[in-house]
Amino acid sequence: MPLPSPARLSPNLAGDFWGGLAAMLVALPSAIAFGVTIYSPLGGSYAAYGALAGILGATALGLISPALGGTQRLITAPCAPAAAVLSAFAIEFLHQGAALEATLLMLVIIGLMAGTLQVIFGSVGLGRLIKYMPYPVVSGYLSGVGLIIIASQVPKLLGVPKEIHFWHSLVAADAWRWQGIVVGAITIIVMVGAPKVTRRVPAAILGLAAGVLAYFGLGLFDPALLVVEGNRLIVGPMGGGGGFSEAFMGRFHAMADIELSQLQMLLVPSLTLAVLLSIDTLKTCVVLDALTRSRHNSNRELVAQGLGNIASAVVGGIPGAGTMGATLVNMSSGAASRVSGVMEGVLALVAFLVLGSLIAWVPVAALAGILIVIGVRMIDRHSLQLLKSHHTILDFFVILSVVTVALTVGLIPASGTGIVLAIFLFIREQIGGSIIRRKAYGNQSFSKQIRLQEEMEVLEQRGDQAVIFELQGALFFGTTDQLYTILEPELKTRKYIVLDMRRVQTIDVTAAHMLDQIRDMMAEKDGFLVFSQLPQNLPSGRDMQHYFDQTGLAPSKSAARIFGELDGAQEWIENRILKEAALERAEEKPLDLHELELFKGRKEATLAALEVHFEKRSCRAGDKIFARGDAGDELFLVRRGSVRIMLPLNDKQARHISTFGRGDFFGEMAFLDGDARSADAIAFTDVDLFVLSRKTFEVLADEHKKVAVKLMEGLASVLAGRLRYANAELQALES
Repeated sequence: MPLPSPARLSPNLAGDFWGGLAAMLVALPSAIAFGVTIYSPLGGSYAAYGALAGILGATALGLISPALGGTQRLITAPCAPAAAVLSAFAIEFLHQGAALEATLLMLVIIGLMAGTLQVIFGSVGLGRLIKYMPYPVVSGYLSGVGLIIIASQVPKLLGVPKEIHFWHSLVAADAWRWQGIVVGAITIIVMVGAPKVTRRVPAAILGLAAGVLAYFGLGLFDPALLVVEGNRLIVGPMGGGGGFSEAFMGRFHAMADIELSQLQMLLVPSLTLAVLLSIDTLKTCVVLDALTRSRHNSNRELVAQGLGNIASAVVGGIPGAGTMGATLVNMSSGAASRVSGVMEGVLALVAFLVLGSLIAWVPVAALAGILIVIGVRMIDRHSLQLLKSHHTILDFFVILSVVTVALTVGLIPASGTGIVLAIFLFIREQIGGSIIRRKAYGNQSFSKQIRLQEEMEVLEQRGDQAVIFELQGALFFGTTDQLYTILEPELKTRKYIVLDMRRVQTIDVTAAHMLDQIRDMMAEKDGFLVFSQLPQNLPSGRDMQHYFDQTGLAPSKSAARIFGELDGAQEWIENRILKEAALERAEEKPLDLHELELFKGRKEATLAALEVHFEKRSCRAGDKIFARGDAGDELFLVRRGSVRIMLPLNDKQARHISTFGRGDFFGEMAFLDGDARSADAIAFTDVDLFVLSRKTFEVLADEHKKVAVKLMEGLASVLAGRLRYANAELQALES
């Protein structure tokens, strides 16, 4: 089988090599420092184990995760969350009286379980969910991890014995080693100041080099510093009863004796580690997407990260994640593909083979200085900006709560606390906003059915029997009381309550039950609860019409009605009001000319002269009387039936503009200006029409000037009336 060509592996192998080299130089010192942090609580002789575990972790993660993942240029290496979780576990486990070998074994198992959980996360599709962790939670846990890292490194910087922890180390001045403080301070100063001088060499490398040189410089004045055995200021040689490989293989053989109860005890720290590593990786992937205009596959990446962490645990390395610093250095150094990540792993192994014997002389204070800088940079100082506005101050307290719980209890409880508080803030935001977008009464907002003047007068007088609420947002247990409080006064005085649901995003059982009670209360007074425009596709994927059917909210023959559009609901209510006022339009026979509103009060001779010029036309329901863009100058008067004016939006959709019924007229725009039709006119029912063309009208005007003038005055009067109602409705909408 032929090997793939270099061009197929990467479009820029040289760039990937230099990117991988630069990323290795950034990741390796931090990996060594993280390893020392995890293993040093076990005793000074185990610090070298930690350094080696950091290198092996960088190697295994670099070789496996980029090869299997799909994110270009991503660098995977040991990271701060792993150091925070595992060092805290080691300290706690030792305090419980556990043996050193048992603790070492548990650290390996936690890495294996965390990697396995990441593979499960990716396999079941949780990658997309982890990305949506609320910002205050992510900010809080990152700041918490940063503070944990700082607290764990300060004693090492001060050079105090391992059994002295953060608070005690600050006051135990007699146990401080000034040499360690000097080495750590120089490392920190160089690491912070190096980017201002050069960016060609990673700051962590320069800081570590400065710390090593400072240590050996001090050794010229204090020969005791140049002794390896028993020197707690340096990593030191491997110890603890044999070589690393022998001890490690012994731990693997001991896995056969692990009991289920012990694995259950390790589940919480493993889950903590898996979640934090996953968030760290996906956070880096999101930033990388933004910089490279790409899109990563979250689930595939989690599987690859999990397999990388399993491989790291198998070879004795520490877990890791996609790291921001090394990834950005990799990209800026010319990397173009995943090959750069593999290069980083290979070069980490080469560095270990070449420089492995020198690990013993690395000053612990220098590694502590590097980690303190990393920890400080992890603290989200921008979150302090949230204190400047009363709108965001509660978000800041979510961050503060997460940090507090992380420092006092643990990282998983901290994440859980943050998520619960974020949910409460979301509910508070939903409750704080108004569920009502607009409110209007039936004598302020009318349907698109064009009414006769006497009908409009009735609707102006009696239309306030109906109230229309346009709802918005979420109808759920948090907003149910607000909605009921708004509807309650209307229940006593209105016969029709209309709820326009088009902007509702979700509804739950609590809200549905409250609406069911409203419907029953309306039924007791012979009223109606009317719904319009129920969303068919809520963000949750639910069909609200189907949900109403399931909950029995609007069954047939009840006091609830459902309409596809608000206009249909308004037209139904208006027809009922007009029927009660004995003004419902009769449909038995077509109107004669003298019965039309335009010609009421005209002399019989005039009407007889007019009728000669009108064409009588009939259309079946569904017939198109004219279409948008048609040439035409005819005025149509409805004798019987109704006509809908529709504005085509595309081949399949049209917007309902208005409805004209018996006694109304339409087509007046083209009749007056002679332009093409602006919409479609469709017979909604069987209709009979009077039709008057502009050409015929001109003949009429020559013969009967006064009649023509009266006709135009009548058109102007009716149009002015329609405009007044439109203005009143617009004013109601604005208010």
